[in-house]
Amino acid sequence: MFAWLYESAAVADAEVRKLMRDPTELFSRAVQPVLWLAVFGQVFSQVRGIPTGKLDYLDFMAPGILAQSILFSAIFYGIAIIWERDLGIIHKLLVTPASRGALVLGKAMAAGLRGLVQAVVVYLVAVALQVDIRWEPLPMLTMAAGVFLGSCIFSTFSLIIACIVKTRERFMGIGQLLTMPLFFASNALYPLELMPGWLRVIAAFNPLTYLVDVLRSAMIVGGESAYSMPTSFGIMLLVFAGLLGLAARLYPGLAR
Repeated sequence: MFAWLYESAAVADAEVRKLMRDPTELFSRAVQPVLWLAVFGQVFSQVRGIPTGKLDYLDFMAPGILAQSILFSAIFYGIAIIWERDLGIIHKLLVTPASRGALVLGKAMAAGLRGLVQAVVVYLVAVALQVDIRWEPLPMLTMAAGVFLGSCIFSTFSLIIACIVKTRERFMGIGQLLTMPLFFASNALYPLELMPGWLRVIAAFNPLTYLVDVLRSAMIVGGESAYSMPTSFGIMLLVFAGLLGLAARLYPGLAR
């Protein structure tokens, strides 16, 4: 077990080093949440028809935009895997003693660290817009854990897509096809109570719903969750475990 975790940490370290050498992607990904909060949020905060309880709409929306930022960043993580295959890097990784599960987990951990950087950006924008943030240590740690786990989920999902389609063109098309349905079929922009019954059923199977739920209760003063914290984290952990197992089985096939 220790060796497996050590191998995963080594892969994550290599991924983080690559990101530190070229941090431009982090800055480009930071533009979208800024626009959503500063423009979309400011406009819709004037709408009184969305039942957000005691929260201002901008406060209600901020955790959803953080979750969106994580989703949009992690869901395209798989394209880097396709680049690695084309450059022959995957072949080199597969001949190392590291297990396939450790390779996948290491990449997911690196995506989780990238998600934490995204969280810092969203927090800075939220503070500038006077969103009522919770600063207590436990909620901050809960938020960080949710961001890390959510990034792991969607980056692993992205890796699975890359292993199946194997080309950059197909991957980009499928990635763009999936992001918006995942985003809008969640409680990121509106409460579950506003959804029609069929969409609420889809939202219940959407891991982004549970990520937003964790972030809303941990990030915002007065933020209410539709599910308990153990339920949300438990479902996300189960989803990640399933995706990790599937990705570990598919990952060697990407090199063919």
